[in-house]
Amino acid sequence: MSHAADASHPADHIPTGLDNKKLMMWLFLASDCMFFGTLITTHLVYRKIYENVGVDPITVFDIELTTASSFILLMSSLLMALAVSAIHKGDVKSFRWNLVGVIIFGTLFLGGQVYEFNHFVHLGLTLSTGTFGSTFYVMTGTHGVHVALGILWLISWLVYSFSPKFNAHENAVDVETAGLYWHFVDIVWIVIFTAVYLIEYV
Repeated sequence: MSHAADASHPADHIPTGLDNKKLMMWLFLASDCMFFGTLITTHLVYRKIYENVGVDPITVFDIELTTASSFILLMSSLLMALAVSAIHKGDVKSFRWNLVGVIIFGTLFLGGQVYEFNHFVHLGLTLSTGTFGSTFYVMTGTHGVHVALGILWLISWLVYSFSPKFNAHENAVDVETAGLYWHFVDIVWIVIFTAVYLIEYV
């Protein structure tokens, strides 16, 4: 058994020692980073060119709600780190509780975003409100889709953790890979919150 484990170990790693699954995730995140960079840059450039956006973002934005949602998402990132730490230690019970916390906090963030979009539409900021509306909704909506996919991914791990096939040691890297994705989504949101929301108040 030990020999089999040792034999399979090198196949999962490249010569640098980095796990292939983590390497693939880093490559995906690098491409996603450029994608979000394009969306954010496009919004900021058009915001600068077309200062008259049809609505006043300061009167439309609910900065208190968005700040609270951002804090919730940051706390989910902390719980994700604790979940990864727990599974590396083989503490499945702690892993599950922390994962439940991440899923709840992520869902609360999405609920806040849905409420926020509905609030914005009622105040006149829609997808067709010039370039500001279109670039804003495409950018934040794309991020929301990423959060939703992350939640579904984590739910699948939570359900799988009750399967007899689940092994904390063997699946630790898989969970860590999901954690990388979740941390990336959180970081992207902090950039969006700062560059799109807070900049309007400067």
